[in-house]
Amino acid sequence: MDEVRWQGDAPRVGGIVTLDAIEEEVFAADAVIGAVLVPGASAPRLVTREMLKSMKRAAVIVDVAIDQGGCFETSHATTHDAPTYVTEGVVHYCVANMPGAVPVTSSHALNNATLPFGLALANRGIAALAEDPHLRAGLNVHRGRLTYKAVADSQGLAFVPAESVAA
Repeated sequence: MDEVRWQGDAPRVGGIVTLDAIEEEVFAADAVIGAVLVPGASAPRLVTREMLKSMKRAAVIVDVAIDQGGCFETSHATTHDAPTYVTEGVVHYCVANMPGAVPVTSSHALNNATLPFGLALANRGIAALAEDPHLRAGLNVHRGRLTYKAVADSQGLAFVPAESVAA
């Protein structure tokens, strides 16, 4: 991977950021939160063990991407009961299923995010997929056919575009 696009209110906003720039930011940081998501695939390892060796002692990393394999080379999943460990002098927080720490709040948030899609399907059936590209983008399987390319590719199976089944 040669480049990463920063999004949101990260230290560098917009444009293309090289792995060298990530390395520079990591060296100066007291805390680094890795929240990389590549839908349907493992998170890329953006921070190496060598980078960690140059971080401040007792700096903290939080690997929100741990459920997709983690975006730090030294990450491995931990639990809410034993959430941290230290590697190369850096405290790691890599709890799998982080929302599980606040199940009621997480359930409300998930419900608020997904209920409109469920209602659209209930009210309009398969036609809702043709009408809403966001809903269609969430379709992974239709009548036994994989409609999500990343999943099909990762499994070595045939892919059918969601647009063709939603038409």
